[in-house]
Amino acid sequence: MKARLIGRLGAALEKRLPEQRLFLRSDSETRFIRLRPITQAVALAGSAVVLAWTIVATAILLMDSIGSGNAREQARREQANYESRLDALSAERDRRAEEAVAAQERFALAMQQVSGMQSALLASEERRKELETGIGVIQSTLRRTMTERDQALSRVTELAAAASQGPATPSAAAAAPEDTAETLEFLTAALGRTASERDAMAELADAAKAEADEIAYDKKLLEERHDEIFTSLEEAVTVSMAPLDKMFSSAGLDPDELIEEVRRGYSGQGGPLGPLAPLAGPDGDPDSARAARILEGLDRMNLYRLAVEKSPFAMPLNTSFRYTSGFGRRWGRMHEGIDMAGSLGSPVYATAEGTVTHAGWESGYGNMVEVRHDFGLVTRYGHLSKVRAEVGQKVSRGDRIGDMGNTGRSTGTHLHYEVRVNGSAVNPMTFIKAANNVF
Repeated sequence: MKARLIGRLGAALEKRLPEQRLFLRSDSETRFIRLRPITQAVALAGSAVVLAWTIVATAILLMDSIGSGNAREQARREQANYESRLDALSAERDRRAEEAVAAQERFALAMQQVSGMQSALLASEERRKELETGIGVIQSTLRRTMTERDQALSRVTELAAAASQGPATPSAAAAAPEDTAETLEFLTAALGRTASERDAMAELADAAKAEADEIAYDKKLLEERHDEIFTSLEEAVTVSMAPLDKMFSSAGLDPDELIEEVRRGYSGQGGPLGPLAPLAGPDGDPDSARAARILEGLDRMNLYRLAVEKSPFAMPLNTSFRYTSGFGRRWGRMHEGIDMAGSLGSPVYATAEGTVTHAGWESGYGNMVEVRHDFGLVTRYGHLSKVRAEVGQKVSRGDRIGDMGNTGRSTGTHLHYEVRVNGSAVNPMTFIKAANNVF
């Protein structure tokens, strides 16, 4: 059966591929090679397989080349998008900084106006008290003068009654007309002076009353202006505090605890956060209470400013880069930071004020810089090509501490950036995104 199948296959191949002979001739002899149908079929099948493999391999290479070209183009587009986004964020940050400076200048001017108005209000209050005292003196003098006038009139009436009764003795009768004339002349002069003084005192009283009314009106206008300024300041403090509260809360930090810790660190007399003197004013004065609340809000904003300087809310890079790996599990292991790929030697900056606790080689990280900040925060900067900081060095936000590289366990030039809170790694993007709406 098997021989019969082979025979039929050979006959079929003989029809399609008849036997061929190749003659090989040399100087001394001539030889030939006989190519049987099955040999020709095997050779054709092998050639077909090689040709098909060549076509498939060529197609794969072409598709890979086209795909890699698209990937490079997409990477360039993503890089351009990242760069434009960074430019927009930088411009937004500059605008926010300018607005903050302008707001601070406006607040300083408003505080100067409040201080001037407070001084004017106190001066007007003292002037009002002086006028009230003067009016009281004038009124008492006027009452005394009117009493003297009434007494003089009574005396004149008595003398007139005595003169009408006639002289009691000859000597008294002779002296009575002269005494009466002198007394009347004296009384008339005294009454005239009293009337003049009364009129003058009445004019002074009217002028003092008009001036007191004008001062009271100016005081009312000043109090209304004070109320407007205080309202504007209260709204400005509230609007400025809300984003800061949201930023710290979004980063997982308790704003009240941060404020208290900063306050403890800056509680000395004469320091940047020395005790604030209350505005002068009587106890229970509502304006003084409002001013004290505003000053407390400004004090809290100043404490927030110090807390922000000591917290890693900034970006470690200000050159072009792209995110190549995020925070979380990667290839079955925990990736405790974010990777930002860029050019070799790109400057790496400290993201907050702190102290360098490690500057050198670290297994897995390569060249690494570790900075300890307040509030239990630590940042790490790995795979550096060059370290530009020393252990124990005090750094501020924006200080250059290294250059981007490819050291340690790394597959390409990039920066590995970590943020740790009380020893536990957290997602650095939490801090970066939380600051986007503020800076």
